[in-house]
Amino acid sequence: MKLALLTAGGVGSRMKQEVPKQFIHVNDKPLIIYALEAFQKHPDIDVIAIACLEGWKNVLEAYARQYHITKLKHIVPAGETGQESIYNGIIELEKHYSKSDIVLVHDGVRPLLSQDIISDCIVVTEKYGCGIASVPTAEAILYSEDNISSNKFYNRTKLQRTQTPHGFPLGKLGEMHREALKRNIVNTVASCTLAIELGQEVYFSLGSEKNLKVTTVDDLDIFKALLLAEKGK
Repeated sequence: MKLALLTAGGVGSRMKQEVPKQFIHVNDKPLIIYALEAFQKHPDIDVIAIACLEGWKNVLEAYARQYHITKLKHIVPAGETGQESIYNGIIELEKHYSKSDIVLVHDGVRPLLSQDIISDCIVVTEKYGCGIASVPTAEAILYSEDNISSNKFYNRTKLQRTQTPHGFPLGKLGEMHREALKRNIVNTVASCTLAIELGQEVYFSLGSEKNLKVTTVDDLDIFKALLLAEKGK
């Protein structure tokens, strides 16, 4: 089976909104529904699970009914960190599905997820044991100790910017998280960095500049502009 696990535990402090960013409405639709619709639409995705911010489960269930997200079968409490939220989701999925089933972990605030990105993540995960959506780095990347100045840069041709989804077999992902807890790795940035911290190699799958993570007001403006451009087409 192919499972989607979305994280929706953020409070959206950088948005400076009373509503968590994943529930902000854009064109009369909550942000997270855009991502859910992408997985709902994809023919290979069987089940959707969400790690949801405390107090918002009923709201999420109501939106799922309203927008016909019938594949949503599991809602678990989000954790204090993204890593904990993912692990909460894994624990629930392990109760119902096989270790060989593939899980695509996705940020609930990446709304413009294409069908091709989902498909390629599945293909790469099946081939290599993991698939990490990513894009080449176009900008010059500088290293700074103080965020004021720099005297060191990285070769951008050797750098990839990761996105989500991150694909892994369910059993492998569960083992990674349990090993991380044993090693006191409790707040890693993403599943791909967790795998690398544990000494594993990761493999890249298709990403897109449109597959942006809506974190700031500027991101929200870009998302709205992309929606308008798609509508124009």
